[in-house]
Amino acid sequence: MKHRQIKDLLPHYIEDQLDDREREKVAAHLEHCPECQKEQEEYKMLLKAFNYEKQISPADRIRQRFYEQIEKEKQMQPKGVSLEKSYSKKSYGLGQLIRLAACIVLVIGGFYAGRYYQSGQSNLKIVELQKKNEGIKQTAMLSLMENKSASKRIQGVSYVEEFNHPEAKILKALIDRMLIDENPNVRLAAVNALTGFTSSETVRGALVEALEIEKEPVVQLAVMHTLVQIKDKDAVEVMKKLLDKEDTPDFVKEQIKSLIPTIV
Repeated sequence: MKHRQIKDLLPHYIEDQLDDREREKVAAHLEHCPECQKEQEEYKMLLKAFNYEKQISPADRIRQRFYEQIEKEKQMQPKGVSLEKSYSKKSYGLGQLIRLAACIVLVIGGFYAGRYYQSGQSNLKIVELQKKNEGIKQTAMLSLMENKSASKRIQGVSYVEEFNHPEAKILKALIDRMLIDENPNVRLAAVNALTGFTSSETVRGALVEALEIEKEPVVQLAVMHTLVQIKDKDAVEVMKKLLDKEDTPDFVKEQIKSLIPTIV
């Protein structure tokens, strides 16, 4: 089996989707191919990226110091005198009470200052991890959308839900899947994914273009309904052209007749 064929089978090998014969060939190839070994590890990392989330827990050092200080104060009191009684005016002079109060204020102040500082540091780390995680997710999504398997490309398209504000190259990759993918199910998935980003002029223009070139009725209807929903008047002319085409199915024409009035 050729090197390129092995690379195409790696995703299926990782997810245990190969038959025994293919799995043995891939495993044998991996034993002596560092390039494929590296790609295997990278692919594993990419697939895990969408479920990756690292929790950061603050340390309890400051809190522990607070309790240790309280315990120390207890031990310094005369035997038989409770901590509650030791705080009374009968057991302490004014100077002692002031010193004790100052001590407690310092400990509590240190506790909250430490928590504030630690919280700030943790937030910075979380932001760094989130940025790194976004980059990994983006790489995974783009990689899957170029996969030889149509099901993997659909999986890659669906990952757009992980991004509230996808970068331009992600939208471009989705548009490419909608316009040029050979599989109608992938194109349909891309149309559905792009529905959430119709505020973009680029996306709206691509939807109109898709309606002009699309031949699969189900995908045509999906594109039309999206354009009607956003009331894109540029779509009207294209829909009228579809009405005039002999190869446009009758049920699609019926839909067009009912949809055009809702735009204009």
